[in-house]
Amino acid sequence: MTNEKQMAIFAGQKIRRIWDDKEEKWYFSVVDVVAVLTESPNPTDYLKKLRKRDSNLGGYLGTNCPQVDMLTETGKNRKTLAGNIEHLLRIIQSIPSKKAEPFKLWLAKVGYERIQEIEDPELATKRTRLLYKLKGYSDSWIEKRMRGIAIREELTDEWKNRGAKEQREYEILTAEISKATFGLTPSQYKKHKNLKRENLRDHMDDFELIFSMLGERSTTEIHRTENSQGVPKLMSDAKAGGDIAGGAREKLEKRLGRSVVSKNNFKSLDNRKKLNK
Repeated sequence: MTNEKQMAIFAGQKIRRIWDDKEEKWYFSVVDVVAVLTESPNPTDYLKKLRKRDSNLGGYLGTNCPQVDMLTETGKNRKTLAGNIEHLLRIIQSIPSKKAEPFKLWLAKVGYERIQEIEDPELATKRTRLLYKLKGYSDSWIEKRMRGIAIREELTDEWKNRGAKEQREYEILTAEISKATFGLTPSQYKKHKNLKRENLRDHMDDFELIFSMLGERSTTEIHRTENSQGVPKLMSDAKAGGDIAGGAREKLEKRLGRSVVSKNNFKSLDNRKKLNK
């Protein structure tokens, strides 16, 4: 499985997924799919009972569906049962649901879109912009968010090429930049904004996005200038890059007389207006 993890949306509900480069297929969290189809308050328990009740299905899932790392609501990576479109169609056969047919059409659509994006990567960018627009974000915020995504991808590419291979190492390096930039790790920052499973940067305002970009872009440039290799040196660079952004943030806060580190998020209309400003 590739490190590229994304969240898909069906009928307003989130479904975790991961792209398999070798098979060129999406793998979706089975328990998330069960939650969508059944609307059960405890989809994990529903899935367990379903596998016991339908022994053929239980055997099929155990044989064909891999366990892959996916983010939980607490922000931790945990092994999660995942299935591709073929596997999910088999699951749908065992779950009576009015959403079955619309879900089949949706699966076919997201699979086809990914193939399109491989052939033309610009399509992925356009779809991301459209998704943010539909959620109510302003054009100026979207531009900053998209630029931040590009800077982040550039940085993780450098990490991969310079010795950081594991997701956990990426998390440690990201935490170093965040602590130096904002005085908070990403998990602490999410608590500060009263977030759980949501993407932290989707709830940042203009200044927060700008200083995040400055910290990560500075780190990338330090890696390249010093030809850094190995996780210990990358960590040192990450702190240095974050310190540059943190110093700029502190100067701005001193001039403004207030903190840039905001508790605002995008969950409520009032906070949405503040973010879009």
